[in-house]
Amino acid sequence: MTLLRTLPDPATYKVTGSGQLPSAFAVTELATASLAAVGSELAGLMRAMNLANQQPQITVDQRLASLWYGYSFRPSGWDMPSLWDAIAGNYQCADGWIRLHTNLPHHRAAALQVLDCANTRDAVTTAVRKWQGDALEGAIVDSGGVAAAMRSQPDWLAHPQGRAVTSDPLIDWVAPRTIALRPRPQATAERPLAGLRVLDLTRVLAGPIATRTLAGFGAEVLRIDPPGWDEPGVIPDISLGKHCTYLDLRHAQDRRTFETLLANADVLVHGYRPGALDGLGYDLEARNQLAPNLIEVTLNAYGWSGPWATRRGFDSLVQMSSGIADTGRHWAGSDSPTPLPVQALDHATGYLMAAAVLSALTAATQGNPAPQARLSLARTAALLADLSKDAVGPDITSAQNSDFATLPEHSGWGIGQRLTAPLSLSTTSMSWDLPASQLGTSGAIWL
Repeated sequence: MTLLRTLPDPATYKVTGSGQLPSAFAVTELATASLAAVGSELAGLMRAMNLANQQPQITVDQRLASLWYGYSFRPSGWDMPSLWDAIAGNYQCADGWIRLHTNLPHHRAAALQVLDCANTRDAVTTAVRKWQGDALEGAIVDSGGVAAAMRSQPDWLAHPQGRAVTSDPLIDWVAPRTIALRPRPQATAERPLAGLRVLDLTRVLAGPIATRTLAGFGAEVLRIDPPGWDEPGVIPDISLGKHCTYLDLRHAQDRRTFETLLANADVLVHGYRPGALDGLGYDLEARNQLAPNLIEVTLNAYGWSGPWATRRGFDSLVQMSSGIADTGRHWAGSDSPTPLPVQALDHATGYLMAAAVLSALTAATQGNPAPQARLSLARTAALLADLSKDAVGPDITSAQNSDFATLPEHSGWGIGQRLTAPLSLSTTSMSWDLPASQLGTSGAIWL
């Protein structure tokens, strides 16, 4: 096998279910294919580990794959917190539209400082109208915030960052090295990732989706956050199957704990911008010294080359930058930005990250070098733009009772229901040993 570089051939997996997410783009097709990529790479790893005598049959439910691109957890008798800050969203500026992402307090403060207005939607609306989109985007970014002016696809492709992204590979494999994997006698055809230790240093949403996926096939996932960190609108969705702990990497004792965890991990998944881990004292050389046998997969928002390689970003912002929201606007016959019906860039990148972990594990199992994999939301956007729409069936607008598993999930917030898993192989399907848990509720140890 070779390392994963693109979506799998549709002839290599079976698709069940029907329906499609309404969009100008092939979102359902991307959902199905990205989950199939996980299945394909897991099948290869199972063959390499002698857990399967023949190629396992990979099956993806098209409807469920589409629904998992949204929210997979439904609370029973209680409400989830809002996903968005009160002033986050799209605003009309002097020459078009811009999106402000203000869910984090310091991002909100940066935007309000630049706009010099009150923390109300009406005040922000009035202030934004006085600005040119590119100028406001640049000012907020320079102040440590995050924002994205709406661009058309031709404008993005002509932009220096758009050109850089489209010239990059979907999965950039770098820094190959030969590693010695720990034995995992717990691994079986039913739970092929049992015993695999995955250290999760990611935030919303792509990275956590990757590690949730690995947990679905038996991996032990330990998520680390700084003390007090929370993402109340999304954690019940993406902490499924994980242990979650707090560590402050500015404190000596917590750094020693982290280094012990890293040295005993099999996989590191992180979403730090280029250079961010270096600033904490954990550059690639330091990580290799601490954990010489580590598989590493990472992502960022806007790609790994070009002038925006270090720019902060989120799915909704990349949709604005890359022409997705503008194309959607024309498709919908709307005057305002029309994003994808789900945060498909996050979800697709997350599943591709999980597939990359499996691909690197297969290479190492076969005695071949295992490089680090780098992905980005912007490169996934380019992949989506090139996909053809061929899904059939009615529009998928919401989950039905029949889409959920019959057994309730006792999450750290209360009882709820989880969507039925969308991916299965001949001997295994996604299932989780732990319900979703609140952040900071586990010890900083490998079990």
